[in-house]
Amino acid sequence: MIGAKQCLRVMVMMTALMAALGFASRASAEPYLAAQMGLKCMQCHVNPTGGGMRTVFGNAFAQTQLAAKKIGGDDDLWTGQVMKFLSVGGNARANYTYVDVPHQDATNEFEMEEARAYLDFGVIPNRLSVYIDQRFAPGNSTNLEANVRYWIQENALYVKAGRMYLPFGYRLEDDNAFVRQVSGINMQTPDEGVELGMEHGNWSTQFALSNGSGGGPENDTGKQLAARVEFVQSVWRLGASALYNDTDAGNRSGAGLFGAFRVGAVTLLGEVDYIDDQSIGVDGRKLMASLAEADWKIRQGHNLKLAFEWFEPNRDVDEDEQTRASLLYEWSPIQFVQLRGGVRLYDGIPQNDNQNRTQAFVQLHGFF
Repeated sequence: MIGAKQCLRVMVMMTALMAALGFASRASAEPYLAAQMGLKCMQCHVNPTGGGMRTVFGNAFAQTQLAAKKIGGDDDLWTGQVMKFLSVGGNARANYTYVDVPHQDATNEFEMEEARAYLDFGVIPNRLSVYIDQRFAPGNSTNLEANVRYWIQENALYVKAGRMYLPFGYRLEDDNAFVRQVSGINMQTPDEGVELGMEHGNWSTQFALSNGSGGGPENDTGKQLAARVEFVQSVWRLGASALYNDTDAGNRSGAGLFGAFRVGAVTLLGEVDYIDDQSIGVDGRKLMASLAEADWKIRQGHNLKLAFEWFEPNRDVDEDEQTRASLLYEWSPIQFVQLRGGVRLYDGIPQNDNQNRTQAFVQLHGFF
């Protein structure tokens, strides 16, 4: 039987092998890909704020630019459109994870992180559509998005209503990132409401009014407002976010800044968020989180990611900060397949062993 430490050594060797393959010659659904190409999120995703189903362009990019090699000819290019008024897509992620917590036995396990399918019914192409994002695993089937989107002006002004991901900061693949946990807005916490979006030149702007219940049943009369604005250039971008949630338990407000800058083959990404949550405890709590990330496109199909995160869970308490450092290698050998391997190092208060854990993983990601 293979032990946990032996499994970790195998994972490190696999990651090193992936890196070696990337360096053998001269020496992308994440925000760094958009920043790398100088594009808006809506260029590759049906959702103007990113994430979820890919557009025809997004599918073409995955096959011709993201993958190291494309199998098949131009006639085999997958667009996602199975008929004139219907497009489909999906994601599946399977992981092997090793976790070492101080003063505890290390654990390792295989898990199905997610399997989800997307449907987009374009009843009036490029103007009116009904969109569904359904997660089938793990556990029971769960609806993450179900909304109708109407482009009042094609590719310029839209309104969306139903169940949706809210606009705030970067829509990261890793929902455990500190900035996504602090804001409470990520791809595991959709909400029900209405969103107005505007796309004008280099500007991308969204305003959403929702229940503010994280997708659960509404239990008070208050509502949540989330807003996001971004200015996009070919080599840099800068944006700001804001939220306000009126609840009986206490109001929650926040603001954030995010941006990116490309230097040759390296894309730098950053975000900082501040949250004032009056629903925590008697006097409320002020929280902050930040993310700094660098993505190096070593060559087509190979990306090296280095990230550092900082989290302040309570501004009124000294020396309670937490950090997380991540080193990941992403290899896309052929279209619609990505192998990711990496290590994450957590550092927090010494009294909390879980805040000082080490995590390593290998993930096989299939998407279309």
